Amino acid sequence: MDYLKIGKADELKNKKDRVIYRSFEILPGFLAWSSIGLLILLSFIKPFWTAVFIIAFDLYWFIRIAYFYSHLGAAFRIMKKVKKTDWHEKLKSENLTWQEIYHLVFLPFYKENEEIIAPSIEALINSNYPIQEKMIVILTREARAGQEAQKISQKIEGKYGNKFFKFLAVEHPENIPGELAGKGSNTAWAGKKAKELIDRLNIPYENIIASSFDIDTAVPPDYFSRLTYAYLTAEDRLHASYQPVPLYFNNIREAPFLSRIAAFSTTFWTLLNQERPKRLKTFSSHSMPFKALADVDFWMTNIVTEDNIIFFQCFLKYDGNYRVIPLYFPVYMDANVGKSFRETAANVYRQHRRWGWGVETIPYMLFGFLKNKKIPVRKKIAQSFDYIESFWSWSTNSFIIAIFGWLPGWVGGIEFKTSILALNLPDIAGGIGSIAMIFLVFSAFFSINLLLLKMEGYKKSQFAWLILQWLFTPLIMIVLVALPALDAQTRLMFGRYMGFWNTPKYRKN
Repeated sequence: MDYLKIGKADELKNKKDRVIYRSFEILPGFLAWSSIGLLILLSFIKPFWTAVFIIAFDLYWFIRIAYFYSHLGAAFRIMKKVKKTDWHEKLKSENLTWQEIYHLVFLPFYKENEEIIAPSIEALINSNYPIQEKMIVILTREARAGQEAQKISQKIEGKYGNKFFKFLAVEHPENIPGELAGKGSNTAWAGKKAKELIDRLNIPYENIIASSFDIDTAVPPDYFSRLTYAYLTAEDRLHASYQPVPLYFNNIREAPFLSRIAAFSTTFWTLLNQERPKRLKTFSSHSMPFKALADVDFWMTNIVTEDNIIFFQCFLKYDGNYRVIPLYFPVYMDANVGKSFRETAANVYRQHRRWGWGVETIPYMLFGFLKNKKIPVRKKIAQSFDYIESFWSWSTNSFIIAIFGWLPGWVGGIEFKTSILALNLPDIAGGIGSIAMIFLVFSAFFSINLLLLKMEGYKKSQFAWLILQWLFTPLIMIVLVALPALDAQTRLMFGRYMGFWNTPKYRKN
């Protein structure tokens, strides 16, 4: 079986390969639990050195957060400038061959209703790109969603189908052997249907940019002009994906504070990584050359994390010659909102656990690196360290900062408990944490200014309600961010593979 299509260890027929892949699946959870377990053990038997480590770790994280926020500020300033640019006019003024570029947009849905789908379609219609000549839209539904989804699809096609160059409403069959029901298998099916259409139209693959959007994604009018400009001016443009910044603002006013903080934190992370393109990976709604999609035979159908793994499919296919280009341009999506506060909290946890299941990318990547001997070793090392460290940090660091600053003083021996270091450890850890609280002020500032990018005409004083919510950040980072990530890594470690969880879309207004 082609290693580019392996989703988990038990799909491998070769016993040696299966053992290697399984060891890679165990690795992230093993590292996370070993770190936590070792710190607990050393707090009992070596409390002094554990305390020294905790202080050093807290200082390291303070410096790292300062570094993050400096890049976040730079990325925010660039995004404001990029958003104010008239990209369609820029395409015309620089005499680029933009008239040759077609856009292929995938909109997969499951049980979302028309009130969720229609605004995303209307946002495409409001684009300043010539959609009636150059845009192909694929609305792809799951057969398992039943007749209601079919009715919605037919209604959307009847209402909006004639607005685009081509509009296809397709149905992804259920129970296809070897497939895992989810966005990846849905869009892969739609991609093959799109390929049949494109071949009939005889459009060169190099002239098509494919965008895989979540169904709630609403793009600003200039998105496709900005994307086209980035594509036409990029060096080696066929070996790159193009990543916008997801802003979860469609329903932000009705989102409970825990959902808002989780949404802003995700936006901050993706915006930050726009400033670090070597670490940037495709996430959620993204765009890429259709030729690259066709070369890797579209998204994998047996995994959950199709958005991350499509990058590594291309990276492995092209022997390391693939990257992600930041667009510094927003797309608007839904914050996680349930019908009650309790349901919202549960859904935020499940959503972050699904995102945490992106850890399945690590064994896929490492196994691919073993098989592909053409990728330079330095690239393998850089990508491996980046991905393993990021998932380890995600699942452990909030626990280390919040709990282990006090643990040695609680469980260490009487000799350590009466030492100067033990008596001052909580104050030292708390002091570093108190100083770090200044970054919550920056978070509030960025969140308000990000909202102003969309909600033009509003006064900043109207967003005062955003400030106090950030006081809940430490608790939310542990319970609704780090814990679901550790949950996902533990499941993978024990071979309890997750399926795709569709985030329910709910808007009160």
